[in-house]
Amino acid sequence: MTVQENHTDNIIGYVGYQGEATRKDAVIEKLRRQGFRITKQRCILLDIILDEDCSSCKEIYYKAVKRDDSIGIATVYRMVNTLEDIGVISRKNMYKVACF
Repeated sequence: MTVQENHTDNIIGYVGYQGEATRKDAVIEKLRRQGFRITKQRCILLDIILDEDCSSCKEIYYKAVKRDDSIGIATVYRMVNTLEDIGVISRKNMYKVACF
């Protein structure tokens, strides 16, 4: 995981600086500011991405359906793309949360 410069719009923080709940809240706030609804499925996927070491969308999907079998693979891909678009995760880092 790489540490990038700290900008006011980037909300994740340095590794070890903010707890998981704070990081999750920060990502949720960033999603809201971008106009996204915060659904149960999005929260589950966000928990998995923040808490787990996942290397692919399929791996995220397999962990997600154990928590909620209504989550589809398309939902996972959309969420990963959304998080990447808003700068929260990077595919280069195998879906690890980007540090700012």
